Amino acid sequence: MEIHPKITPIYQSSVFKFEDLNELEQYFGEPSSRYMYSRNGNPNSDELAAAVNRLEGGAGAVATGSGMAAIFAAFMAFCQAGDHVLCAADIYGGSSSLLNAELSRLGISVTYVPFEQLNDLTSFVQPTTRLLLVETLSNPLLRVVDLRQVAAECHRHELKLVVDNTFATPVLTRPLELGADISLHSVTKYIAGHSDVTAGVVVAADADIAARLKQIGAFYGLTLSPMESWLAVRGLKTLRLRVREHSHNALAVATFLAQHAAVRAVYYPGLTTHSQHELAEAQGAGLFGGMLSILLADDAEVVNGFMRRSQRFPFAPSLAGVDSSMSYPLGTSHRYLTPEQQADLGISTGLVRLSVGIEPAEELLADLAQALA
Repeated sequence: MEIHPKITPIYQSSVFKFEDLNELEQYFGEPSSRYMYSRNGNPNSDELAAAVNRLEGGAGAVATGSGMAAIFAAFMAFCQAGDHVLCAADIYGGSSSLLNAELSRLGISVTYVPFEQLNDLTSFVQPTTRLLLVETLSNPLLRVVDLRQVAAECHRHELKLVVDNTFATPVLTRPLELGADISLHSVTKYIAGHSDVTAGVVVAADADIAARLKQIGAFYGLTLSPMESWLAVRGLKTLRLRVREHSHNALAVATFLAQHAAVRAVYYPGLTTHSQHELAEAQGAGLFGGMLSILLADDAEVVNGFMRRSQRFPFAPSLAGVDSSMSYPLGTSHRYLTPEQQADLGISTGLVRLSVGIEPAEELLADLAQALA
């Protein structure tokens, strides 16, 4: 009896069988013809990579065990000991920790570029500079990078542009179409979308780089497990619907908070008062995502009180699940920056990041109103 499942089964196997030596030689001659060992490839992880690759319009992709693994793979695709990389100063704290604490041990040095200078890299480029890492929407202040302009500047200096597209997702922005060389995601966030998966994916515009990424994934053991891959694919099927609802709710929340006396500032590109609203609208297909940050009084007890009173935004230091949550950049994602770096980036005691879910918007607004009372 033939079985034709609508949904790909979970191939929960670390190894696959061969009939004889002829099949083994066929595998090494054409690895894509079959599977051998799940570190090198598995039907479930390949399905996830292929699905995100289609969304991003790439030439190939590889699924990894986390978003950090995806960033590491991207650096390894282009860099070796003695090289130099550039990184936007407005970046996730984990990314800067990887660069400062680990890649430096491999002989790769880094220079951070202030947001306002990303369009002119001349003073930052060295003979050994290989790439620039940026985020489509920066974490946590939601600054919007003009990817087309930055890509042109990178290529003028023969640099690769690597874009962390986690906050935006390919529903809002497709960096490869705007000139980026790599677009990557923490699949843990919007791609999977249900706070039950830890995964990453890295997509390349060039087929040779995609093949190199697959090698790196296998050599370094970055490969994603079958079960996590299957769960991420399941979540991905509703990505478009979820991102639309996240975006609609976040705009309602941002509009409400911008008018609240207890909120000193709201950072959300969907507000017309945001300095890059027009760029965000053009680059984000008219949607602005589900992430925003707010500035309360610079008093830890004010923040603590807000966290304790909120019922719909639990303090959970991650983002992008279907349920809303809040995080605290100073104490979590950007904890290991120096006080000077935190101050330069505007990360202060009163800064709170909100991940707006897909619950009824009126329930979220009512909860925020009582939490801020």
